Amino acid sequence: MKPIEILLVEDNPGDADLAREALENGKVLNTLHVVGDGELAMAFLRGQGQYANAPQPDLILLDLNLPRKDGREVLAEVKSDAGLKCIPVVILTTSKAEEDIIKTYNLHANCFITKPIDLDQFIKVVQAIEEFWFTIVKLPPNP
Repeated sequence: MKPIEILLVEDNPGDADLAREALENGKVLNTLHVVGDGELAMAFLRGQGQYANAPQPDLILLDLNLPRKDGREVLAEVKSDAGLKCIPVVILTTSKAEEDIIKTYNLHANCFITKPIDLDQFIKVVQAIEEFWFTIVKLPPNP
């Protein structure tokens, strides 16, 4: 079975490591790709530069507060690009701001999750995301 391709856009190395650990111990065979800012995310998604051979992800886990290009800008670009807009985008951020929740849903985010502060809860949330998106939801085919 082909592994599920996940793109994590996260500038906090600790959160990226926790997500990696959670996904390694999850139920679904996956490949996690991590980029640390919004510009690298768009390069990955468009197969540019060092990401010329990058696979198109089946799911994007997107932090909002990123250097160079923030998550809101990345989300807007993804959802306005005909070749990318079908990729589900899960906002995974420390923000609890109602303004961020409304704005990201208006930009067609597929869901908004506030990162738990507790490490065990963070791992459980990432595993729940994996289980929901890859065992319950029917995703569009990846070209």
